[in-house]
Amino acid sequence: MQKQVSGTKVRMCCINRNAIKAFLHRNSFVLFTVGAVVIGIILGFALRPQKLSLREIKYISFPGEILMRMLQMIVLPLIVSSLVTGISYLDSKATGKMGVRAIIYYIVTTFIAVIIGILMVTIIRPGKGKRDTPMSTSGTVESVTAADAFLDLIRNMFPSNLVEACFKQYKTLYKKTVLTKNITVMVNGSGILINATESSQMGNYSTVLQTIQETVEEIVPVSGSSNGVNALGLVVFSMFFGFVIGNMKQQGQPLKDFFDCLNNAIMRLVAIIMWYAPVGILFLIAGKIVEMKDLLQVGGQLGMYMLCVIIGLLIHSLIALPLLFYLGTRKNPYTFISGLFQALITAFGTSSSSATLPITFRCLEENNHVDKRVTRLVLPVGATINMDGTALYEAVAAIFIAQVNDVDLNFGQILTISITATAASIGAAAIPQAGLVTMVIVLTSVGLPTEDITLIVAVDWFLDRLRTTTNVLGDSLGAGIVGHLSREELQNLDAGISSSVIEVNEKPYQLICQEDDCLRHRNSETTM
Repeated sequence: MQKQVSGTKVRMCCINRNAIKAFLHRNSFVLFTVGAVVIGIILGFALRPQKLSLREIKYISFPGEILMRMLQMIVLPLIVSSLVTGISYLDSKATGKMGVRAIIYYIVTTFIAVIIGILMVTIIRPGKGKRDTPMSTSGTVESVTAADAFLDLIRNMFPSNLVEACFKQYKTLYKKTVLTKNITVMVNGSGILINATESSQMGNYSTVLQTIQETVEEIVPVSGSSNGVNALGLVVFSMFFGFVIGNMKQQGQPLKDFFDCLNNAIMRLVAIIMWYAPVGILFLIAGKIVEMKDLLQVGGQLGMYMLCVIIGLLIHSLIALPLLFYLGTRKNPYTFISGLFQALITAFGTSSSSATLPITFRCLEENNHVDKRVTRLVLPVGATINMDGTALYEAVAAIFIAQVNDVDLNFGQILTISITATAASIGAAAIPQAGLVTMVIVLTSVGLPTEDITLIVAVDWFLDRLRTTTNVLGDSLGAGIVGHLSREELQNLDAGISSSVIEVNEKPYQLICQEDDCLRHRNSETTM
């Protein structure tokens, strides 16, 4: 009896050890990444009392900079290859349905994020608190008009040079131009000097005294560019290119195979980079914590503003998006989110949804088993135009700045902010702190001072990480919803492919040879 009990205990110990080993092996990437975040926070706060110079902080952040450069290095070929492959292997009907579902999801979730942000800032009212000391400003704000920003968005959708689009974006710049105007000075019947050039009533002029030249400075828009991948233009080109290759049938098969092979090679590189990711994230977070200003100074109105944005992002990420996922799939959203853990931590560490894209692909396809044809279509587009966190942040920041300036916004202005924030977030590049640039558009739309953006720059580094994490979560849940709703189209495609393969395999060898001979004969006649 004792031998049986001891044997059972030994087996239980072995089972427990094996279960623990299996758990550690299965979740090793996630555990390493979480550990890196914790160690990075501890290291950052431990180094803060040392009062390190900017050069020393740069050295601390160097391993993190290497991670960012590696991820950004593979983002461009990953976006192009995944989109071309994903669309070329789908028929036009399936692509259209999946694309419409994704776009509807993006618009709905972005608008929900804006509404949540407006409700939070209206209820909490962070800008209406008691002002013991004036809020400090930091940084500068680049001037831009809403019309030019919208036109730049459309121009970037159609790049004039694909090679240049890999490292540059079109951007409207403003240049001061000196204009010379001729002004005619005349005397009317009453003996009054008037400017006849600008006057609408010529009257009865007796004499022309003189014509003088006046120089006027005028700011005019000119063509320019800014450094950074034109992701939107490459996405649009890749979608059309994949659609054309898909319609070429067998003739386009070599290109399909090429981009499919390229995509697989990039994902293998991602598997290698993932082992270095925890090290880079550790030093990225540590460097940012050492670099940030004294947290005790971030109090009062700015602290309430941070709290308002954080609560809004949490409500959107943990309630609104999971609820949409459940309604669309009838599955547990939090189980799905648990498979995205490493992508979310990477998004927090890198503060870039584009840089996180390779990790997001891997988490969705390997952990959550989302069809590759769905992820290749939805994720690159989502990382470019779906910015839920950015839209929420812009709505909160705009109304916060209005509250700081004691400006009471009416319903029409709040509606304008919601629409503009939704549209501006679509145009935001998937790069760090793009929200500050698009904030100018939102503030201009309701006549608020754009220079007040400098009030919130001090805490933007932290909020940028949170909204990037929200953006990645929104893209991933969207891919899950689109994949679930597109099951029928994907099954029909699989059935069509398998039936065509069966038909070819069932043909007699002689018939296949005859068809090949006919095809060669037709080609030879064409060449003659």
